[in-house]
Amino acid sequence: MNLWQVFRIAWRAILGNPLRSVLTTLGVIIGVAAVVALTMVGQGSTANITRSLQSLGTNLITIGSNTGGRGGGFGLVRFGGPQTITLADAEAVQSAFAGRIVGIAPTLQSNQQVKVGASNLNVTVIGTWPDYASVRNAQPASGSFFNETDLQSRRRVAVIGYGIAQDLFGGQDPLGQRIRIAGISFTVVGVLPDKGDSGFASPNYQVMVPLSTYLQRLARSSSTGQPRVNAIYVQAPDKDSLSRLQQELTDFMAQRRKVTDPSEYDFSVQNQADALASVNQVTQTMTLFLGGVAGISLLVGGIGIMNIMLVSVTERTREIGIRKALGAKPRDILTQFLVESVVLSVGGGILGILLGLAMAGSVGQLLRVTPVFDPFSMVLAFLFSVAVGVFFGFYPASRAARLDPVESLRYE
Repeated sequence: MNLWQVFRIAWRAILGNPLRSVLTTLGVIIGVAAVVALTMVGQGSTANITRSLQSLGTNLITIGSNTGGRGGGFGLVRFGGPQTITLADAEAVQSAFAGRIVGIAPTLQSNQQVKVGASNLNVTVIGTWPDYASVRNAQPASGSFFNETDLQSRRRVAVIGYGIAQDLFGGQDPLGQRIRIAGISFTVVGVLPDKGDSGFASPNYQVMVPLSTYLQRLARSSSTGQPRVNAIYVQAPDKDSLSRLQQELTDFMAQRRKVTDPSEYDFSVQNQADALASVNQVTQTMTLFLGGVAGISLLVGGIGIMNIMLVSVTERTREIGIRKALGAKPRDILTQFLVESVVLSVGGGILGILLGLAMAGSVGQLLRVTPVFDPFSMVLAFLFSVAVGVFFGFYPASRAARLDPVESLRYE
């Protein structure tokens, strides 16, 4: 009996009970679909985060508050906790590292209502220095960023995000127009390009104003002393100097505070590469974990295949006896049932890949993530489904091959 004949017999046996065959492969279908969808969405999320961090500036070092000891987690600035970084720190860094850094921009931000006529939006308003445009890759698409004169004169000028311009001004040119931030009038001098919707703190819905103006007009009244800021962004000349400059800034901030024990630092100094690596590691770990959970579905599906194949062997005992009586060898019976198991798992693998692609597209739209097509994960999931069919189908097939033909013919 050649392989083609074996395949035809196996296919007829599968089509003989289509509902049972579909239910048998359901575990494999769900497992493969979950692996494919989770891998594509996970890699898409990683790519989105990478693009978002890179779009916020290159060769970036962030000095932020850290009230929980050394270690800044993901290297991201946390705006909700106590602020320990002051404007004086930014001025000191600017003076001490003049000529060794490309730019520096302290920031202080809050959520404010922006109003134009009868329209209004709740957006993020950021008070900062002119270097913010280059340090955070925030060059306006039209108009210009505010300059040092605007900062020193505490002028009420603003650079708005693309989304704000679209929502509040529609098709009109916002340059030179006035907006009201927390009831205070500002003149629009620049509009940022469309940077997409990053999910949180979207650059499209941010307003940048001079930090001096922010402190005078928009900041909440605080106790006497140096004004506190959320973060200080420093741009290094190139990526090769990031680690060295990060250490020098750490030492500088520690000397300003007269602290020698790193566990007592009330600040954190993180570079963009560290933040990117940390976030990517977390997303990859989560993707692998969820993929492992999905892999359990494949094992459950394999157990289901083995269970049904054992039932099939019992139901077809007389058929096996007749085949053996007509000259079928044990290896022919073994091959027949093994092929049936593999066909079920391969069919489940193909349907699982198609379902996984559809799921990845749907989940991507829901989460606003562009899934990344990954042939390797699909091939791996498919091969694993084939391996499941072979592994879990071998025992029922070998059991069928060992049946005694005389006893099989007597089976009722």
